[in-house]
Amino acid sequence: MINKPHLIHFNKIGSPALGYITIAEEQENVPFEIKRVYWTYYTPQDVVRGGHAHKCLQQMIFAVSGTITFNTEDLQGNKQTFVLDHPSKGLYLPNLIWRDIHFTHSAVLLCLASENYDEKDYFRDFEEFKNYHHG
Repeated sequence: MINKPHLIHFNKIGSPALGYITIAEEQENVPFEIKRVYWTYYTPQDVVRGGHAHKCLQQMIFAVSGTITFNTEDLQGNKQTFVLDHPSKGLYLPNLIWRDIHFTHSAVLLCLASENYDEKDYFRDFEEFKNYHHG
């Protein structure tokens, strides 16, 4: 498993006449045990969400509607941009990745998470994140 943010294309099954289904399965195309699922919606276009990183949490994130853009940075300063613009496109985010998130008006974000919510798992200050030494 590549331990850096990357896009994964999930299969879509169906046809234009009947519609489509895309399936995410633990240890098949999701590289962790799924402990929590959540979704966000009605995020105003001019609001930047994210602004945090996680010490342990891994995530698989989808834009099930609309377009969501992630700007990521790791502890080594490597920056990447990912555009989720199709429901079958997933973004794997390992732990220790800072992210800023931009939504189009109608975007719905679906997240599969490897851990239950824990505020202590968050870095909410970028300098604290950049100065973190794990090992």
